[in-house]
Amino acid sequence: MELAGSLRRNQTLKNQVEAESGVVLSDCYQCGKCSAGCPVAPWMDYTPRQVIRLLQLGLGEVALKSHTPWLCASCQACYTRCPREVNLPRLMEAVRQEARRRGMINEKKVDIFEQAFLGTLERYGRAHEMGLMVQYNLQSGQPFKDALLAPPLLLKGKISPFPMKIKDIAGIKNIFARVRARGGGRS
Repeated sequence: MELAGSLRRNQTLKNQVEAESGVVLSDCYQCGKCSAGCPVAPWMDYTPRQVIRLLQLGLGEVALKSHTPWLCASCQACYTRCPREVNLPRLMEAVRQEARRRGMINEKKVDIFEQAFLGTLERYGRAHEMGLMVQYNLQSGQPFKDALLAPPLLLKGKISPFPMKIKDIAGIKNIFARVRARGGGRS
């Protein structure tokens, strides 16, 4: 009885991740090209291929608890190599979003950086490096981490304490609003 309920929940998770990502998990026949070409695979607890297999087998809870979706750089190397055109970066994003909804964030610093980076994009239409560094370091509990890097970067004009906005900031805000309306993005 307990196993049936677990399998049903995991099937629901599988269907949800497929719907959100647009990836049909059964398209993957486990050739391993994604994992072989992944530049961050050595630091993952499960390779990209294994995450897909976990989801295919109804072991989505294991995939949600994995560090792999949080370490995915969305570099598209896996997607480019895939003979079946399985969009693994989209799948990893869908797994990350579901893990975030369930409060299962395994790489807190990655999540903090992602939120800070997207926040600067939404506010200014581009990344504000100094603001991003400060926000990330404060939120990740390491306020002085890059303190010695800032002065030389400021003197060389590589970073600025003042953010620059793009001209059509309303267009960027509209993009973020549309993503939120579709159930994505930050809350």
